Amino acid sequence: FHDMLVKALGAEQAEQDKFEDLCFDFGLELDDVTSDAEIAAKERGAEAAKGMSTRVQYKVDVPANRYDLLCLEGLVRALKVFKGHMEAPRYTLAQKAPSAGMRLTVAASAAQIRPFVVGAVLRGVKFDQDRYQSFIDLQDKLHHNICRRRTIVAIGTHDLSTLKPPFSYEALPPKDIKFVPLNQTEEMDGARLMEVFSTHQQLKAYLPIIRDSPVYPVIYDSNRVVLSLPPIINGEHSKIRLDTKDVFIEMTATDLTKAKITLNTLVAMFAEYCEKPFTVEPVEVVYADDYPANFFVQPKQHLVYPNLETRPMESKIDRLKNSLSLQHLTPENVRDLLRRMSVPCELDPKDSNTLRVEVPITRSDIMHECDLVEDVAIAYGYNNLHLEVPMTFAGAAEQSINRLSDMVRVEMANAGFVEALTWGLISRRENFTKMRREEKPETLKKITESPHEYNPSYLPASVNESSTKEFEIVRTSMLPGLLKTLGQNKHLERPVCSFEVGDVVVQEPTREVGCRNVRRVGAVYSCMKGAFSLVHGALDQLMYALACDAEHEHQEGSRRRAFKLIPSDDPAFLAQMQAHIVVDGCAIGVIGELHPEVLGNRGFDINHATAAFELNLEPFLDWL
Repeated sequence: FHDMLVKALGAEQAEQDKFEDLCFDFGLELDDVTSDAEIAAKERGAEAAKGMSTRVQYKVDVPANRYDLLCLEGLVRALKVFKGHMEAPRYTLAQKAPSAGMRLTVAASAAQIRPFVVGAVLRGVKFDQDRYQSFIDLQDKLHHNICRRRTIVAIGTHDLSTLKPPFSYEALPPKDIKFVPLNQTEEMDGARLMEVFSTHQQLKAYLPIIRDSPVYPVIYDSNRVVLSLPPIINGEHSKIRLDTKDVFIEMTATDLTKAKITLNTLVAMFAEYCEKPFTVEPVEVVYADDYPANFFVQPKQHLVYPNLETRPMESKIDRLKNSLSLQHLTPENVRDLLRRMSVPCELDPKDSNTLRVEVPITRSDIMHECDLVEDVAIAYGYNNLHLEVPMTFAGAAEQSINRLSDMVRVEMANAGFVEALTWGLISRRENFTKMRREEKPETLKKITESPHEYNPSYLPASVNESSTKEFEIVRTSMLPGLLKTLGQNKHLERPVCSFEVGDVVVQEPTREVGCRNVRRVGAVYSCMKGAFSLVHGALDQLMYALACDAEHEHQEGSRRRAFKLIPSDDPAFLAQMQAHIVVDGCAIGVIGELHPEVLGNRGFDINHATAAFELNLEPFLDWL
């Protein structure tokens, strides 16, 4: 909020133009200046904006790996250090060993669902409404960013004064877990909780993470009071309020490294408000004697969190300068530039060309010397860097598949077809049901054996947690999008003919990502009569341009290939009015007159006879 920036940076620096310039110098972008009322008016109309807050908000676009900039506290702190108004803070533990009882024991049962847990305590925190809201907002942003919507890490924060340590982390059958969830009045067991929150606007998205597990993770205090059922919800008993002074933080995870980064980020941002600023109280995590060993933890192991130690790195100053053509900088200049980016560093007294860097807990994005080069460039100013022509020469070239695609576009346009541009994402109903097609698992083997073969039943790549049924999968055929376009343009005078060149995505188990893109061309022709013969003529013209002759016209000894049409059984087309397009024994496409059910009310609602073809273009890269 603008008024909070005024308090933190001063009225002059918080002015829109100056703040935008400051963000730009720091490598950020002021994306928008708005308010709740303005957002509501844009999205839902002026009526919805009535009575909403007009408090000015600044929306800043930050890099995805700079978790320390996701809240006002971190952003203001980084900008102040950048401007030289303060030094980067040093984070310390209140004591080296956790206080008596500040322990979290991990039962062996937890290993089967969310195997890791970390924790910390913030003592003497002073909340007001803005700080409290920032504390909640940062957790939400971390959940959507590094925590991957709570699948990797789930954050729980609690009023420590309502709890009695030590704590235990277990995994129990849903019926054995009973507590009052946050902002609820009814005591529920795990099964009832899943039922109640299945319609909750925010929480329903997280239920599938553990819903089908025989056990749910749960954290108790020594009185068997439930702190949280991660990654779903905290308990009402330990709810944080404005008057909360001591905050207990626990995070369960499937990735211990991400959990440590998330914990360090949260405590670093809000330790500023502790009774002793930038001081955090540690928590001891003890793994049970029978806990199954893994790469990260062992049975009976005692670990202390958070680890606030800086990570040492060494960098050669010459490399930093030469990477940016800043040979005129002194070692002291380079050191000071990195310090402006909240990276403490010192010159090595034994080697003036070596910089000893102490990477702070807030800069988990620094993993290599090239990250230091980027920070030096930002602090020096990108606009101040000298432009040079590189010593190496690399000529840009268009990819072969894109050049071929452009050639096909020209041929189809010359044939009188109009190019369409449809969505790559589509619903299952449009991709399969409306086309009278089915997805078949056995095609996984076929696509491996014959990657260029056209098959309408290839398995699609699905979109997890799609926000709309319109975009459930990536299309496996070009035709549904073209037919949908025809159906939405029934008012146009017939004939109507359109085409599209683009990618479909099909599952292929041999690929690293489990699927691959295939470049295809699809075309449809809708008219009163004779649609098939007209689309057949367009196919002949295109194949001729692709150096393929019809088999009956092919001359012996010619360097051109021959193609033929053989009967097919694609349910999207009329029987006896469809064919595979075959080249060198491989069916690379299909042509035919579409079935009435595909065109009718249960399909794409097209009132005229329509013929279509679809062709895989990728084999032609080897043939031309």
